[in-house]
Amino acid sequence: MSLKSGTPGAVGDKVPSRFRLATMDCASEESDIRRAVEGIAGIRSMGFQLGERVLTIDGDPDAVEQALAAIRKSGFDPQAVPPASPLKPAAAPAHGEPGHEHDAEHDDEHDHAHTADGSGLKRLGLALALAVGAEGLGFFAPETRVWQGLGLALAAVAIWLAGIDVYKKGMTALLRGRLNINALMTVAVTGAFVIGQWPEAAMVMVLYAIAEAIEAKAVDRARNAIKGLLQMAPEEAAVRQPDGSWQNVPVADVAVGSVVRVRPGERVPMDGTLSSGSTSIDQAPVTGESIPVDKVVGDPVFAATINATGTFEFEVTAAASNSTLARIIHAVEQAQGTRAPTQGFVDRFAAIYTPGVFVLALAVALLGPLLLDWTWLQAIYKALVLLVIACPCALVISTPVTVVSGLAAAARRGILIKGGIYLEGARKLKAIAFDKTGTITEGKPKLVASEVVAPATDVTLAQAVAAALAAESDHPVSRAIAQGLAPSMKQVSGFQALAGRGVQGDIDGISYVLGNHRLIEERALCSPAIEATIKAHEEAGRTVTLLASPSGVLALYAVADTIKPSSRDAVASLKALGIRPVMLTGDNQATAGVIAREAGIDEARGNLLPEDKLSAIKALQAQFGPTAMTGDGINDAPALAQADIGVAMGAAGTDTAMEAADVVVMNDDLRRIAEAVHLSKATHAVLWQNISLALGIKAVFLVLAVFGNASMWMAVFADMGASLLVVANGLRLLRK
Repeated sequence: MSLKSGTPGAVGDKVPSRFRLATMDCASEESDIRRAVEGIAGIRSMGFQLGERVLTIDGDPDAVEQALAAIRKSGFDPQAVPPASPLKPAAAPAHGEPGHEHDAEHDDEHDHAHTADGSGLKRLGLALALAVGAEGLGFFAPETRVWQGLGLALAAVAIWLAGIDVYKKGMTALLRGRLNINALMTVAVTGAFVIGQWPEAAMVMVLYAIAEAIEAKAVDRARNAIKGLLQMAPEEAAVRQPDGSWQNVPVADVAVGSVVRVRPGERVPMDGTLSSGSTSIDQAPVTGESIPVDKVVGDPVFAATINATGTFEFEVTAAASNSTLARIIHAVEQAQGTRAPTQGFVDRFAAIYTPGVFVLALAVALLGPLLLDWTWLQAIYKALVLLVIACPCALVISTPVTVVSGLAAAARRGILIKGGIYLEGARKLKAIAFDKTGTITEGKPKLVASEVVAPATDVTLAQAVAAALAAESDHPVSRAIAQGLAPSMKQVSGFQALAGRGVQGDIDGISYVLGNHRLIEERALCSPAIEATIKAHEEAGRTVTLLASPSGVLALYAVADTIKPSSRDAVASLKALGIRPVMLTGDNQATAGVIAREAGIDEARGNLLPEDKLSAIKALQAQFGPTAMTGDGINDAPALAQADIGVAMGAAGTDTAMEAADVVVMNDDLRRIAEAVHLSKATHAVLWQNISLALGIKAVFLVLAVFGNASMWMAVFADMGASLLVVANGLRLLRK
């Protein structure tokens, strides 16, 4: 299943072009760019990473050039991002990689009127001082041409310092017949200046710019939440050299296959496989697990995780730019660039609302003197106040900041959600289908029961013989028996694997077999009592292996795939949310039923091929409504694609699973799914709280502007106050 978010990707050998737009960090600016590029043939798709201020255009070269020209005409200045210097974190997330410091400086230098870098703050500070000076002169100075001229000059400079970028984009929008936030502010401030309210015009523009700067900082907090959490991988790695010595090397220069050493207390610099030593690692930054995980030779380790105990060495399996950490950040960046359903609604509403406000303001200016006995100046002033109050900034910003906060909160818990559509959609789920192996269960067979069948058999001897024979085999069932029994000192001679049946070998001069029911029947060693015992275990979903000598069956060993400790709690939590859990598995119906009962699932369907699972998902959707499928992201691909939301389990370090699903649980904890549903419900509630706040506050001040005594000061505080309120409310999701 491909990524449903529609993120642009390479087509053939053509790589999408990426551009940085220093003044693109708001949904309204995204809409302006989309409208500018509309109708250009040859553009396949566009992707917006507002947090990084990066636009990706996938299209024919000529079409891309036309799109860039149209974007420049709209008041933006797209700068190409060189492929050799990928942006961080989208393509090179590991901290300390070349280009990181440059990119940070680049962002600061090119941010627009609501930037919070040093030069921006100085500029706003000077503009505020000039605006206050203009207000003071307007209030206290004598009404002479010199003093009034000085005040007007101070106001004009303050407006230029604080609002030059707003004016550029506002004038461009007006010339192209587009009424957006910048156009509203441009008309309102210019109108106030022209009718002689220049002190208020200056103060409105300065306060607008300052409030935008505060708002931008708050929004950046949401957008950078995941980066702040995950940009913790070391800049260097201790790499073994050909002569056996160790040397610190920048992670960007460490090749796949290199051996790296990590001491206690250090962070793992790259992804790899542990090759020497053992330790306990805190994997919370990647998987969200709160308890450190024990690691031995052969286990995977991930960049940015923390080595808690022993020194170990690992072999690097992925470049720093392609680590699990990098892919997490890239996926979150892609998700932030997709539109949630509510955001789409808000954008459509704002497209109607903003021109409507212009019409209303024009009506107030023209009809006020005729119908309400206002002077023309009073009517125009009220109309301008109305324009400032009605600015849809709070409404437009209410959805992306909330969605981004929800995505970041999920990622902190090890839940990677591929876009706002899935974050919002999870709350609607009515049914969820689970694969069995590796999802509900551990996915590894374990010895769960053993018993002596022949009364005179020595239990210790039987276990020693079974352990010795099992240790010689590489069959998963034999390995489970060997791992479940105490290591044996018995020596096996004449060992032989019996295909489809088991193994045999000589121990202490006696020939033994360790095999399945068929092997015992073929040797005529079965009995009604043994048949009954085998049947009881098989009905419990267990695989039975028997140990026998020429004289008869000595002992029985039952192996089963056990459920994960978290599965029962996870299923109970989903049921409490009103979601119907169903198990879909290719395993036999008896085993499926046993595992389902243990997990608390009422319905289990076994013996299913991939196409059968696909049909089962369609049936669940028809019966219950929105349905999720949870699996490994590989074998269950058809069902994952059909489901409204596909969930991959335990995908840390797995490319296929991470690409296949809409939601990725980075560890194997099924309880994360219920957490995602809770987060979806909370996100939906905050979204509509923000929309109600934005529209409610504006409605009150709109009435005051037309029929009361609202001033431009009140207008700007109402507008930006609403914006800051919805941003702060959206940021609450980061604490979920």
